[in-house]
Parts: sequence; C-alpha cells; structure tokens
Amino acid sequence: MKEKQIAHLIKKHPLSDVWNSHPEALSNNYEEIVEPPPIEKIIGEMFAIGQFYYYVLNLANSTLSNHHPDLLPMHGLKKLPKHLKEIIELIHPDDIEFVMEAERMTIEKIQEIGWEHQLNLKCSYCFRMKTGKGNYEMFHHQAIQTFKDENGRLHQSVNIHTNIHHITQKNPYTVLVVGTGERNDFHQMQYGNNKNIDLPPVELTKREIEILSLFALGNSAKQISTFLEISYHTITTHRRNIFEKTNCTKISELIKKALEWGLI
Repeated sequence: MKEKQIAHLIKKHPLSDVWNSHPEALSNNYEEIVEPPPIEKIIGEMFAIGQFYYYVLNLANSTLSNHHPDLLPMHGLKKLPKHLKEIIELIHPDDIEFVMEAERMTIEKIQEIGWEHQLNLKCSYCFRMKTGKGNYEMFHHQAIQTFKDENGRLHQSVNIHTNIHHITQKNPYTVLVVGTGERNDFHQMQYGNNKNIDLPPVELTKREIEILSLFALGNSAKQISTFLEISYHTITTHRRNIFEKTNCTKISELIKKALEWGLI
C-alpha cells in the first residue's frame, strides 16, 4: 500500500531523466517531511525586478508547497499546482529542450564545484511561460537549494519565477551558477552554439557583476556599501565604471542589458 502511495506521488516530467541520471545528488527519501525554509530571507537574496512568485520544491517526488499566491493570477490558474509537472506544462514547448539542458548543466557544474557547497549556490536562466492573458512571456527562473537529506543529497529547494517581459523579450540562453552567503562563485554557461547573446562591450569583473546584481535588487549604493563592507566611495566608483563599460546612463537600462547578456 505504501509503495502504491509513493508511486502515486511521483509523476513523470521532462526533468525526471535529467535528475535521475545523478542519483548521488538528489534525495529519494519520499516520506521525509521537511519544514519550509525561511522564505523571506531567501527572497531578499534573489533577483526580482517585476511581478514574481515562488514555491518550495520537494525534489524526491517533485511535489510543491508553500506557494506565493501571485502564482495563480500570473498564470491564470484556478488552483495551486501540486506537482512540478504542472509548472513545466506552462513553459513554452520550444523552450523545454533548453530547460532540460540548463538543469543538466547546473547539476554538472555543482558536481564540479563540490556537492558539499550545494546549499550555497544559486542557479538561474530564462524561458517563456504561459500567462493569465493567454500568451507566452519571458520569465527569469532562480533556484536556491535549502535542505539535504541524511545522506547529503538535495531534498528541497525554493524556485522563484519573475516576469521580465516588461524589461526584455530576448532570451540569452545562458545558465548561471553563482555563490550565495560566503561563496562568490560566478559561472556563466552558454547553451549549445547559441548566437542569440549580445556580449558586453568589455568584460566586467566579478566584483562589478556582484555590485550590478545588488543594484538590480533595488539596493542603494549606501546599502551595498554596508552589505559588502566596503566604502561608499568604492561602490560609486564601481558604479561609474560599470556604466562606462556598458555604455549605460541609468540602472533600468543597465538591468535590461545585463539580462540580455546573461549576467543576472
């Protein structure tokens, strides 16, 4: 009876084969009940410059919980999805192959960095999703891992989806794995031989990309100075250099370009 109940919870979806190819990375402890993570703290560390929602994902059986209520109106749904399959069905069919490859790329990059750092790494990329208006719009996806099982395999994550269609409709088809907390990893990976990405006029440093991301979150130069524990003058100097390198004059323009370059 128990096996039938577990089987009922596990629904096949396009990412199943990708995840199942790395059994050492993902939990298969279907029955373990995990407390929801500190959502507000996590959201505060994630890029969201538009209407967004989040949900908690149990990777063992792909079930969802703790949904943000805006998920319903943003996608025109009448009830909250209980399984990841329902979210994937909202993705534009032409973007599914990219999403599968993006997941494979993130898993392999985290494996290269080391599974022990998994809880301090965030993954992000973009794809189109069906909206409540009946059309497809560009969304920015972020996933941050929040809990491992007793065997060190990932059991829980928080996914956040932000509608960025008002900023850009161009998908750079890049995949990012970046550090959170005490880690400062920054890995930008390109999907296939995609030529849809425009490159910045010059290369930005890791510190400049970090500061750019913090500005994108709506932080002021003073707030970034406090957060990074460096002087306000240093932050404003970095900001001036970033504007000069990217040929931008305001933050909104910079964020648009950064999304299209696959930097955030």
